Amino acid sequence: MATLLLRLAGPMQSWGTTSRFDERDTQLEPSKSGVLGLVCAALGRDRTEPVADLAALRMGVRIEREGVPMRDYQTATGVAIASSGKPDFTRTVVSPRYYLADAVFLVGLEGEFSALAVIDEALASPVWPLALGRKSFVPSLPVHLPDGLIDQPLAATLASWPCLLSGGQPQEPRRVLLEHPTEGSVRLDQPVAPFSERRFGPRFVKSELFFTGAAHVPDPTAA
Repeated sequence: MATLLLRLAGPMQSWGTTSRFDERDTQLEPSKSGVLGLVCAALGRDRTEPVADLAALRMGVRIEREGVPMRDYQTATGVAIASSGKPDFTRTVVSPRYYLADAVFLVGLEGEFSALAVIDEALASPVWPLALGRKSFVPSLPVHLPDGLIDQPLAATLASWPCLLSGGQPQEPRRVLLEHPTEGSVRLDQPVAPFSERRFGPRFVKSELFFTGAAHVPDPTAA
């Protein structure tokens, strides 16, 4: 198996998985649905098209810099009333929206080399603009990493890739999240249908701590 690395860095990111009604949440790390949505934008794949091939990729995340959770508010008018189905232009809806400030992530997608090569080429020259969870949250650095397509497994690639932060390797351990077939905490961000249908299933994710030049250490605080 090969691994394709992506750099997700920006002043604002949002990776929601449990948003309901007017509130928009965010996880502390990129969601699989959000990352694959970014890949679809690079490929120029419409929301109504199947994503089973992308959903089959295994994902891992190395947290280079933890984002600071923040909350913002947006307002909207002309929202449809449930009883009549007609917009009410006299009513203003306030929507709380959470995001991560100044986060940096190294994301890896594991799969067949040929399939990842197509994605790698698309990330270098995307069809549509790329965003970090929301269209208004643009990357501050290119998502595409030169030489980021590596012919080795996911865990080894995340362990060996140099730190994305300036100033060299950090002294403190970094969290690494690896998708697992049967163990770990449950994330409800596995696409099971085209994105237009907004249907997602569960997947398991295991958390580890990574020290530069050392083996992974299981995170005792992980669920």
